[in-house]
Amino acid sequence: MLLYLVRHGETDWNRAHRIQGRTDIPLNDSGRQQARETAALLARRKWDAVIASPLSRAFETASIIAAELGLPEPTPLPAVVERNYGQAEGLDYLTLDTRFPEGTVVPGRETHEEVAARALPALLEVARQHPDCAVIVVAHGGVIRSVLQAVEPDVSFGRISNGSIHSFRYEDGAFSLIAFDDPIEAESERGEALDEQNPAEAREAVR
Repeated sequence: MLLYLVRHGETDWNRAHRIQGRTDIPLNDSGRQQARETAALLARRKWDAVIASPLSRAFETASIIAAELGLPEPTPLPAVVERNYGQAEGLDYLTLDTRFPEGTVVPGRETHEEVAARALPALLEVARQHPDCAVIVVAHGGVIRSVLQAVEPDVSFGRISNGSIHSFRYEDGAFSLIAFDDPIEAESERGEALDEQNPAEAREAVR
């Protein structure tokens, strides 16, 4: 089974470099265009279902993708809602660094391990319910990074861009990474891993 994690399109808070977390900020027009561009890439493959975080920026991205691919409306999956950033939500990075210097605990902020502890079992259940299928899950930067770190703990991943695609294979009860920032460059027989890239070290993007 193949599972592709997609980050939602841009919002006004993304553009302003503000941390969104659980705050339900909608897509802007650029984000909707990014969703259509991502759908055009995904259209090079065959898909069985689209699933999404219930936050509007992810669910609308998923709805655009599903419509472009001729698939039913996305199924909501609450377990892949964005990381809770607690008192950091709404702050830009400059204010964040001033108010909560590196090493400071941000009240209410989930750790990556806590995010993975809720998101990864839900994604494994999706995989078990869709044997021999290819499924798109639209989620958030913090969730995708947490899953990546759980699957590949010894790798430092680069920026997770709006609309980016990250591919996994489910086999023998576990996920393995096919490609970070998968370019989906050409038609491929299902199950074949395309070009893998070595992710560069970079600061995590605003979710």
